[in-house]
Amino acid sequence: MNKTLKLFLLVLAAIFTIAILGVWYASSSINPAQLTQLLSSSIKDATGRDLKIAGPVSLKLFPSLGITAEQVTLSNASWASKADMLTVKRLELDIELLPLLKKEVAFNAIILNGVDAYLQTNKSGDGNWDFTLPIVSSSSSNASASTLNSAVAGTATPSTSTSDQIDPIRIRNLSITDANLSYQGFGSAPTLIAIPRLSIIGRSTKTEMAAQAQYGNYQLGIKGNTGNLHDALNDWNISPVKLPLDFNLTVNGKTLEINGEVDKKPKALPSFDIKLSSKAFELTPLVGSAAIAGAGGTSAATARVSPPSGRYFFSEDILPFDVLPEAHGKLVMNIEELSVPGHLPMTNLKGTFLFNGPKIDINDLSFGLGKGSANVQMSLSQFQGANPTVSAKGLAKGFTLEQVMDTIDAQTKVKGGDAQIAFNLRSTGNSMHQLASRANGAAQISIGKSSLDSRFIDGSGDLMISIVNAVNPMRKKTDQTLLECAVIYLPVSNGQITLNDSIGVVTDRLDMVLSGSIDLKTESLNIKIDPREKSGLTTGVNLGGLVKLQGTLLKPQAGVNKEGVVNSAVSIGLGFLTGGATILAENAKSLATKSQPCKAALHSWSDIYPGAN
Repeated sequence: MNKTLKLFLLVLAAIFTIAILGVWYASSSINPAQLTQLLSSSIKDATGRDLKIAGPVSLKLFPSLGITAEQVTLSNASWASKADMLTVKRLELDIELLPLLKKEVAFNAIILNGVDAYLQTNKSGDGNWDFTLPIVSSSSSNASASTLNSAVAGTATPSTSTSDQIDPIRIRNLSITDANLSYQGFGSAPTLIAIPRLSIIGRSTKTEMAAQAQYGNYQLGIKGNTGNLHDALNDWNISPVKLPLDFNLTVNGKTLEINGEVDKKPKALPSFDIKLSSKAFELTPLVGSAAIAGAGGTSAATARVSPPSGRYFFSEDILPFDVLPEAHGKLVMNIEELSVPGHLPMTNLKGTFLFNGPKIDINDLSFGLGKGSANVQMSLSQFQGANPTVSAKGLAKGFTLEQVMDTIDAQTKVKGGDAQIAFNLRSTGNSMHQLASRANGAAQISIGKSSLDSRFIDGSGDLMISIVNAVNPMRKKTDQTLLECAVIYLPVSNGQITLNDSIGVVTDRLDMVLSGSIDLKTESLNIKIDPREKSGLTTGVNLGGLVKLQGTLLKPQAGVNKEGVVNSAVSIGLGFLTGGATILAENAKSLATKSQPCKAALHSWSDIYPGAN
């Protein structure tokens, strides 16, 4: 053997032996109590929370850094209802050594068993999972790093700049068993999700994922694979990355297939081409939990009639447009039946979502609704800015009011009511109030002959109740209202709705025409109601032009239209408008010119939605 080669091998063997002995000495000389204290102080410095490890702690340093701990708890935010945000029976971490030298964190594996997580928000909307701390001086930050280095290496280490950024954490394998997640929005009941198993396994060319969860009576599952996520994160923004997607998402045995590919080139937005397909699927576990949280734990029927909070009917809360992704790509949906809580199931749902940077277009979204059908197009642009632009147009026809109410509240007895809806609206803003106050376009709904019980009117909101009570104070003495027809046409220009006899209603007791205006900026009402009584309720007195609706959308108020009183040369007791006194008046002016309120109010459907008939 060549002497040089022999000498090299001897030196290499010596170095290897010394390294093994060093690792053995380092691992055997570390005091577990000292390690526990070190981990706790590091977490405290980083998050402001207390990390407690009641069980044993062990450490290995080769061939990777391994930490095992039992009975681990992480304290909660000071305002939260529980003392601990997270508890873990057993925690195992396997960390790659080489990335640590480059200030990167890469896990070979994270194994968690017996996890209980309590997520909660307060009145201000802050989550207890927010670990943001005030900015501190670099000297205090570096003190923790120096302590960590001294405890493991036994030597002092010079301070390093806190301006250095650490790359995202990468995980090759993740295993979670026996986990329970509780989420409680402010003022709402907790939502509980059990996760018996969740695993992410990194292979050479792909990453396999599988998870099971239970939410209420719903069994959820996901299974499939994608490209190697660990390598993809390493190459992200450095070299081209392609991630094929092949997953099955199941809800109570109903499967949604997710197929496609994500393509990411350096210094460019990711692009994708994804297809969602299913014979039958339901959104109940996802949409239902959001509805419960939004309703504060109340039932859907109760939440529907509860008045909005805040100054306006249309909320000033900022819409979460900023969570939408900026990307380039296409999402195609083809679902034969999609169930949505509180609504008719949609059938033959088809549509294409196009993503182009800060713009999302929804083209030809079509679906069946009961015996009817609907078609919708939408566009959202500049959604990351202060004034997102939204436009939407759609047409739904062939369904009945009875079908809709049966899915919302089966106890509300509504019969018939052939209905059609069209809308074509555009606006800008980042809240519902801004969008309403800047809206342009038109919307129209027509309802045919039907029978409505008092539950329907009582559950339709303060505005409808105020109108009906104003013109028919005797309506509470009957359980049913026979509707001949109703047409509501709402043209809007820069948040101003002008009603030119464009709301018409005909019942078995009266005809009614509404005119006036609604200012969506202030939500103020200035509406004149012309009712013509048909059944002897007012002893032959015609109330045309005498009733006025004022106030706001949130707090409507009925009163007397003084101009109508003067023009008709009559006097009327306000008691009638509130369901009280007998009317002492002469006949008001005739409504002969408004004898067909629905026909007069109805506008051409094609003017609102091109192509409609």
